[in-house]
Amino acid sequence: MLEHGGNLQQAATQYGIPLADWLDLSTGINPQNYPIPPLPPALFQRLPTINDGLHAAAQNYYGAPHLLACAGSQAALQVLPALRKACRVAMPRTMYQEHAHAWQRAGHTMHFFDQQPDADTLHNTDVLLLCNPNNPTGQLYPVATLLSWHAQLAARGGWLVVDEAFMDTTPQRSLASHTGQPGLWVLRSLGKFFGLAGLRVGFLLGEQTALAAVESLLGPWTITGPSRHIAQLALEDTGWQQPMREHLSAQSRQLLQLLSRYGLNPTGGTDLFQYVEHPASRQLQNALAKQGVWTRYFESPLALRFGLPPLTEWARLEQALIKATADLNG
Repeated sequence: MLEHGGNLQQAATQYGIPLADWLDLSTGINPQNYPIPPLPPALFQRLPTINDGLHAAAQNYYGAPHLLACAGSQAALQVLPALRKACRVAMPRTMYQEHAHAWQRAGHTMHFFDQQPDADTLHNTDVLLLCNPNNPTGQLYPVATLLSWHAQLAARGGWLVVDEAFMDTTPQRSLASHTGQPGLWVLRSLGKFFGLAGLRVGFLLGEQTALAAVESLLGPWTITGPSRHIAQLALEDTGWQQPMREHLSAQSRQLLQLLSRYGLNPTGGTDLFQYVEHPASRQLQNALAKQGVWTRYFESPLALRFGLPPLTEWARLEQALIKATADLNG
């Protein structure tokens, strides 16, 4: 099993702090989630239907010509490798590792690069995997650059697969509207921006015939009726979405300033997290964890990812940073 953010039970056991007493900053999930209204009991009593309006709501929200709803984008990224014979796959060395795991498990050969692929990498690659913005570094790739890479890959039957899990606050940077063409896949999720990771609702955006092949592998009823209902409400609620984008942007700037105040200068980030490279990252994570603050540790390069705290927890986070950095500095 790969390590992920949100592994709070492990932290609670390791540090002897009850689960309810933690401030979990390890995931990059919006702590102010979309408000869930009371649900009609009938949603729990019948099988989900694909004619409920969810796909139409998602197509409108993402601006995508074709898409497929799935049980989180994780379900889609695990199926895509099965659609190709063994081939050469490339991705950044520092990126969400479930992508590499899925392609390696399916028998494909992985190649890793530092920031972006050079000409040789593109020439020798069949499938290019990217997170945009990158998770965990926050790097954003320009749309024109991505489309150029896709054109080079597609000319010889290759694919560009882009995971846009953290794209919702910057929709103008998305490739969603371009996904009707062969060899271009985009993954989206309701987990991060909407703060609804537990619903397990995501979308695969792509060319219509290729999406049908994925759908046949996933089978029917991949998403529960209640999850579909809540997802549709969230995607259609523009009155909630735009103020939340502005709020998260302001909160992320506040987090950057807070971390910098204590010598933890972020080297990247998004509106949902800040990424701090630091030579003593493991010690810093440990010092914060002893105070019930959980962060996401990365080994190469040594770094921590800090998600946004709930509005009521900023003072707690600052006090934990004061003590942790003081302990670190002796």
